[in-house]
Amino acid sequence: MKIRHALAAAASCAVLAMFAAGAQGQGKPKLDANGMPCNGVLDGALQCFKPGSTVNTVDHPYRTAGESDGRRYGPGRGFTLGEKELIYAAVPGSIVVLDAKKNYTFVKRITFENKPAPLPLESIAGMAASTATNMVYVSTRGHLYAIDLLTEKVVWANAYEPGTCCERGQVTPDGLTLDVGSDLKNFHRVIDARTGVVKGIIPTPQSMFNHNMNMSPDGKTIFAAPNGNTMTIADMATMKPTGTVTFSDHIRVFVINHDATKVYANLNNLLGFEIADVKTRKVIKRVEAPAEMWKAKWADPNQHFFGHGAPMHGIAMTPDESEIWIPDAINNQVLVYDNTGAEPKLDLTKSIKTEAPNGWITMGLDGKLAYMASGDVVDVKTHKIVGLLRDEYGRLMDSEKVLDLAFDLNGHLVRKVNEFAIGDPQAYAARMAATAKQTKEATK
Repeated sequence: MKIRHALAAAASCAVLAMFAAGAQGQGKPKLDANGMPCNGVLDGALQCFKPGSTVNTVDHPYRTAGESDGRRYGPGRGFTLGEKELIYAAVPGSIVVLDAKKNYTFVKRITFENKPAPLPLESIAGMAASTATNMVYVSTRGHLYAIDLLTEKVVWANAYEPGTCCERGQVTPDGLTLDVGSDLKNFHRVIDARTGVVKGIIPTPQSMFNHNMNMSPDGKTIFAAPNGNTMTIADMATMKPTGTVTFSDHIRVFVINHDATKVYANLNNLLGFEIADVKTRKVIKRVEAPAEMWKAKWADPNQHFFGHGAPMHGIAMTPDESEIWIPDAINNQVLVYDNTGAEPKLDLTKSIKTEAPNGWITMGLDGKLAYMASGDVVDVKTHKIVGLLRDEYGRLMDSEKVLDLAFDLNGHLVRKVNEFAIGDPQAYAARMAATAKQTKEATK
């Protein structure tokens, strides 16, 4: 971390020195083929690039190796010189913005809800972003807010029918449509991401009290989890349910794999998760942490744990699906399961002790870092804490609604992550290709 930031700082100083020299008549800044000033340093030499350009502006968080030069912003980060990476963490009434390139230093606080001091701010239920509209969408227990990322103004804010708005939402791959759960009711709204107008309703009669939801990477299928045992699967095109999956206990946080053929779900009274097959609509595997780690403590009525009334709240897949992470509320740590074999296997040597209680995990851009609701930033490869998210007062960010976002030089969102750490098609394909290559070489 220190080496990376030192290199970045040195590069920044070199750029400033070159521009200063030009301004003082001691030399003219180098121009690119279009007559634009060069404004990047790579390997100690001034490099030309078109402002606002990126290697990949597709609304997708993952890049395969070699798509961009990692030296530009540190080893393996995959960012171009024209991108700025910021962390957006939603808390009641505002979004705290931190600079991911400057050790997560505080940038600003964007206020979207203004109320008189005696009135409570609405609790935050979820956050999503769209590269197409350049907006971030914050779901609260009362409203759905659309905030322009360049002007930082609320574009629209809707309450819809009183008492029915809003839960976590997702954005379709084209960035133009939202699917947003109602406030613990039995339906979802399909919403125009530009205007906030409702396009239709997806009924989920067997999944009352909707809260968490996921959308398949292709945007065709949604998964609606209730405060109950039965999850509803629905088709976005027809806005109709297509089936249900019933788990052994109340469903909490869940994720899906790269092609939405499997669901991995937290449940009440379980330190672990259950895996469901989407095609058969059946639970096919129950993965449970060793009983000695948690069962006696969980059964003791005199002990209390942070975990939303469950031994854990949160589950994350690395983008390539090689690992599954779960927050362990009983022991104040994150458990890591190897997911490369026939079934997930717990690897206690990779467990991560967090600085504070943790109820959520978000995987960052390119899957290099993971962001915990405890405020910890974890290196995914080494499983080590490498940073902390703090607000302007130095307090650890206690937010389960965090997005890692990349912007071009014009302030337009070019890459984002999902609030849920689901499997990524490109990352999974890259891992499978690498595994196949290794197998082929081993058999020569």
